[in-house]
Amino acid sequence: MYSLKNDKLKIVVQNTGAELCEISSVKHNTQFMWDANPKVWGSFAPNLFPIIGGLKNGCYFYNGKRYTLPKHGLIRNSNAITLTKETHNSLSFSFKHNETLLKQYPFKFEFELKFTLVDNTIEVSHTITNVDTSTMYFSVGGHPAFKCPVFNNESYNDYSLEFEVNENAHTHLLNTENGLVSNKTKPILKNTKLLQLHHNLFNDDALIFKNLKSRKVTLKSKQNGDVVTVSYPDFNYLGIWAKPNGNFVCIEPWLGIADAEDTNQVLEQKEAILTLPPNKTFNAIYTIEINNAHL
Repeated sequence: MYSLKNDKLKIVVQNTGAELCEISSVKHNTQFMWDANPKVWGSFAPNLFPIIGGLKNGCYFYNGKRYTLPKHGLIRNSNAITLTKETHNSLSFSFKHNETLLKQYPFKFEFELKFTLVDNTIEVSHTITNVDTSTMYFSVGGHPAFKCPVFNNESYNDYSLEFEVNENAHTHLLNTENGLVSNKTKPILKNTKLLQLHHNLFNDDALIFKNLKSRKVTLKSKQNGDVVTVSYPDFNYLGIWAKPNGNFVCIEPWLGIADAEDTNQVLEQKEAILTLPPNKTFNAIYTIEINNAHL
């Protein structure tokens, strides 16, 4: 476990998966992150790379060869991550290719995950470098889970998500049996900024948004106002998810998406796949801001 602290916030990052596992108020000890109760969902904020979600039949094809990857990729649950730099307000972790990983993902890469604590905001920076001789194909994203309700004497239904601008948006429905994206959609946001939270909202798994105009979402309480704001200017897709009856909500900035049911499983043709030429670096940042009123 590694921690950062200022006069407002304390954050903790566990070495396994370089996973952010605590955001708390220094003054009040208010906890803003889900506690990863294994009876419900045993994660805090997985880092997603080089895929997001699941693959059809758990595999993909590259250059005619079949490869397998677990859901959400290689970093989640990995202990092959090293802390490379620690400053008064930042923690930097490194994850690199090795001979074992090349059997699952045939690209030589260096991945740096950096957490920076400034005032009431945590910046999560993803830096990916292609150290191979061919173009690299990948997705990257976050999966932070926030406690909901946050404060005493509140219920889950006291909370909503407020988007940056009014949205007319459909969720792209997942097949609940295999976790793949179907060709079906369902209207969720109808010229509104607000999405009321309730446990039945996630009966059909995650809400998946591909075309939002907003690049900022705030978790709001009827009683206590704005609580947490996630800003994701570098990310084109957004997932919203919780376990039914789980007292949390995940706000997930994505550059990529789970396989579609009708995919041909060819990596280069995967929806929203990113490309990175040899010896080039890619960077994407999202931030988590805790409202000062609660600090």
